[in-house]
Amino acid sequence: MSLSKGAMSIETVARDLRDFLEEDRTATYRLIVGSDSQPHGAHRDTLFVTAIVIHRVGRGARFYFCKRGYKKPLAFRQRIFSEAAMALEVVQALEAQLETLGTSMPIEIHLDVGEDGETKALIKDLVGWVTQSGYEAKIKPNSFGASKVADRFTKS
Repeated sequence: MSLSKGAMSIETVARDLRDFLEEDRTATYRLIVGSDSQPHGAHRDTLFVTAIVIHRVGRGARFYFCKRGYKKPLAFRQRIFSEAAMALEVVQALEAQLETLGTSMPIEIHLDVGEDGETKALIKDLVGWVTQSGYEAKIKPNSFGASKVADRFTKS
């Protein structure tokens, strides 16, 4: 989904990303995927949001997001690992679509974990998982794709 374009498939997102890249071939870009989650309601259902951000360094960005609900409460650790799994799932689907369009670029996965708080104990496992999957992992305070963009849409 895009706030300006509405519902979009991963294929449409990939085409939109390619078009954005082609608008200025001389610019430097960062492609970022990050997920966040939040328990909601009396039953503590979990809402997961995965954001895709294309950052034209020094000149703006576009983002897309998808929301997925999970109908039962999850333990904290399970929620954080599910966020990373969803980000990896989206990255792999996005990468496949970009490849069909003749476009490829490094993708950063932004994890909603940091050196402060209860997520500190999960950093090594999550970063290891992401890097072993072939992607660059970023943690707080450098993981804005998860901690700012995706987080914004977990509140509703």
